[in-house]
Amino acid sequence: MRAEQVFACGAAAGLAGDLLFGDPRRGHPVAAFGRAATVVERALWRDHRGWGALHTVVCAGGAWAAGALATASVRRSRAASVALTAAATWAVVGGTSLGREARAIGGALAAGDIDAARERLPHLCGRDPHSLDGAGIARAVVESVAENTSDAVVGALVWGAVGGVPGLVAFRAVNTLDAMVGHKSARYRRFGWASARLDDTAGWPGARLTAALAAVAGGDPRGAVRAWRADAAKHPSPNAGPVEASFAGALGVRLGGTLAYAGRVEHRPVLNGDHGRDVEVADIERAVRLSRRVTALTLAACAGARLVAGRLGRALEGRRT
Repeated sequence: MRAEQVFACGAAAGLAGDLLFGDPRRGHPVAAFGRAATVVERALWRDHRGWGALHTVVCAGGAWAAGALATASVRRSRAASVALTAAATWAVVGGTSLGREARAIGGALAAGDIDAARERLPHLCGRDPHSLDGAGIARAVVESVAENTSDAVVGALVWGAVGGVPGLVAFRAVNTLDAMVGHKSARYRRFGWASARLDDTAGWPGARLTAALAAVAGGDPRGAVRAWRADAAKHPSPNAGPVEASFAGALGVRLGGTLAYAGRVEHRPVLNGDHGRDVEVADIERAVRLSRRVTALTLAACAGARLVAGRLGRALEGRRT
């Protein structure tokens, strides 16, 4: 079994594991990485970009090195290599837990229990739930499903196809660091700069693939492409913009607008404003289903691209010899 076949089989098995089991309630590897990154931060924190860059290199580089060492340790066994790839894929993707949280909030909204919906919203995103009514919560959930489809699933599979297990774990490490220190608070404005910029760079290909596949898998491909082209650049995030705009067009809804994070209010441009309607509770389920279709297409695209690249590489090598 060649390396590209190891990735295809392992990634498929890992996604199946995520579908069946979701994230573990205790002992999640990403949580363990977060605790380790916090320890490193305590040792290195200075209100300086250079120290923040060192923190990023130590944490993300350490994750990549751990993945490379694990890969090397099982290189002689294809079965062990597939198992390692499956375990790494299951550990870094979070599509099932994303869908469960979104549906739980949608269920609370459908039952008219807005207090329960507000209580669960922080499990999904960093919005201030007390400033949101039911419609605002539904919109926040759809936006989070869109963005996290890219961050928690597609981006990881893209880098797994490129770099195997080291690519999988390094991408999730970078994404986790951005969530921890990449925001523009007084403490992290300088220290978290490197993590935020690296996350923007690493997330670029996955975000565009997510937007493209949302257009393919959604109910309105032309509307998704139109919203992507017209509105993506208006979003403050270079990666969330294409994803949220494409989801908005595919679902026929409006996303963006005013939101609040920990008392800080942002007035973001409306995505798909001229062609969409306000988000409704039922759109949460539609967004989750679209996310799952995008996940399946991503696996097919990444595994297929890796297989084609492997064949081309062997063909070129054969010509040289």
